[in-house]
Amino acid sequence: MQVVAGVLVDDRGRVLIAQRPPGKHLAGLWEFPGGKLEPGESAGAALERELDEELGIAVDPHSFEALIRVPWNYGAREMVLEAMVVRAWNGEPKALDAAAIAWHEPWAIDPAILAPADRPILAAARLPGHYPITPALATPDEAVDGLLAALDRGERLLQLRLPAQPVEVVRAVASRVLPHVRRFGAHLLLNRDIEGALSLGAGAGVHLGASQLRDLTERPLPPACIVGASCHDATELALASRLGCDFATLSPVLPTASHPDAEPLGWPRFAQLAEAASLPVYALGGLGPEDMAEARMHAGQGVSGIRRFF
Repeated sequence: MQVVAGVLVDDRGRVLIAQRPPGKHLAGLWEFPGGKLEPGESAGAALERELDEELGIAVDPHSFEALIRVPWNYGAREMVLEAMVVRAWNGEPKALDAAAIAWHEPWAIDPAILAPADRPILAAARLPGHYPITPALATPDEAVDGLLAALDRGERLLQLRLPAQPVEVVRAVASRVLPHVRRFGAHLLLNRDIEGALSLGAGAGVHLGASQLRDLTERPLPPACIVGASCHDATELALASRLGCDFATLSPVLPTASHPDAEPLGWPRFAQLAEAASLPVYALGGLGPEDMAEARMHAGQGVSGIRRFF
């Protein structure tokens, strides 16, 4: 079943969610408005029709921005949910088909109130296009300076990875940076350090290694803390989705100096894996900020990297 959903974003950055009415599947849960494609109908035309029927607004399908495709299985119901960002419309949205509608800041929405297939859409709406990772051989002071500079230039999702340093030193670096992270409304993820993220509190998250995906049986942090995961194939992406990770990195897309023997995926294979994943996916490996448009064209949330970000 092909389904479309619209992520309406107002001029305050809020998004609109609608509550499923009594008598429907998943009644009482909230979702992004939309519905099933009719035979022969394009996704854009379907969303234009659904937003008119459900909210009473007129939109231009040529202005939609692709956000994420979410393959999902509700028991016997298999579906692909294609979400698109909508920033302009005519008319005032009304709950014509839903039990209620509401506007919220994306980070103010508790994912637990959403239908399960809509939770990856919320994650994609929250996440930026860049995900820089600190250079592995940076000193603690260099890491602090680099992270602060990244925050100043607008980065809002960062990974602290210093594998040569003791865990206590890495946590101390995070403690120095976190007040600035919180001030910017950003997020700092510790590489593989679940306990450290829990102890550091607001603004701290964790980026899981591929081996951790196999060992964990549930999401390691509460919904307010971001959880990312390193993935290299479809199996690892499925594990990350099953754990409830907010996003994954998929690598290597292009050849890298740090992993010269690893066979790169290339953009076509990256797109194939990202489109089949049920969570936002960042392209990683031989990439920099200038590659974000290419990543978006190939179903990516954006780009992640080290050298060309720092």
